Amino acid sequence: MKSIVHGHCVKGIKGNPVKVSKLEKYVNLWARENNIKYVHKIENTNNIKVAIIGSGPAGIACGVELAKKGFKVTIFEKEQEIGGLLTYGIPGFRLPRNITENLTSRIKNLGIEIKTNIEFGKDINIEDLKKQEYKAIFIGIGADIPSTYKLTEMQCKKIYKSNYILKEYNAKRIVENLGDVIVIGGGNVATDSARAAIRMGAKSSTIVYRRSASKMPARQIELEEAITDGVKIIYNTKVLESDIDDNGNMEKIKCIKTDSSTEKVIDIENSEFYINADTIIFAIGLKPDKTIIEGQGLELDDNGLIKIDENCMTNMEGVFSGGDASQSKTTVCMAIKAGKNAAEGISKYLKDNN
Repeated sequence: MKSIVHGHCVKGIKGNPVKVSKLEKYVNLWARENNIKYVHKIENTNNIKVAIIGSGPAGIACGVELAKKGFKVTIFEKEQEIGGLLTYGIPGFRLPRNITENLTSRIKNLGIEIKTNIEFGKDINIEDLKKQEYKAIFIGIGADIPSTYKLTEMQCKKIYKSNYILKEYNAKRIVENLGDVIVIGGGNVATDSARAAIRMGAKSSTIVYRRSASKMPARQIELEEAITDGVKIIYNTKVLESDIDDNGNMEKIKCIKTDSSTEKVIDIENSEFYINADTIIFAIGLKPDKTIIEGQGLELDDNGLIKIDENCMTNMEGVFSGGDASQSKTTVCMAIKAGKNAAEGISKYLKDNN
């Protein structure tokens, strides 16, 4: 069978594929330019209270669907602004800030109450919310613990995590003196981090990915735009360690070539080489905060995600979850779908139990 072109639709099997990502971008730009707006019809309201923990794509989608069904929804968010990764993760050059800035007013127009600067597991917990007569709770705290690995035994000044770099960029704060930047990873977060580094004044920005180009999870359009910005990409390469001087400054990194022709990535013997580097950014994935989740009595699956059933309910009665907290490698669209699915599960549960 002919292989599908990376980043394109299944039409590529038998002919020329449609560039879905570019089509999506065009439709969204057209809708904004032509002031196309969604009109939400709200059903008869009731006084059944539902708490949404986290205002990322899954939490917002769940809250909006429940508000449309007439439930009394309150969103709790630990940050100062709502939106989760839409506000603090995806940079403005990929998602214009005016899209997220009007979220608050649009959500409030549905009668949803928003409470910010409230952290789950610290300022509120499941037991407290149940005492406040919330009949259902949705946990959409996302995944914000970055995955990393040790590159040196010494203290290094310039090894960063992607969520820090992107949050600083979105807050319009510059991380100074980045120099030659190496981004470890291969997804959209890696391309975002590499492009943000260039805009922060990096001398160069290079993505190092351990698999081949065809296996790179970043969307094709993101790769193309990153390359246009000047980002370099090195495939089939693993970063092993970094060389640090006596002052804690990085000088170079040691890498090794890899064979990713099978599912398992294999280091190629005697293929080590060095790359000049001043800064490392880890962008190899994010995980939910296991300590907070288990501290609330929620069960985790083998992947460290919140375990849910077919109705998105956790092991705790009336407590639901969706998005990055309970799904692996989700996109924004997948998180929105998960939030809507959870809203259906919550609605059914509340109708059966009230």
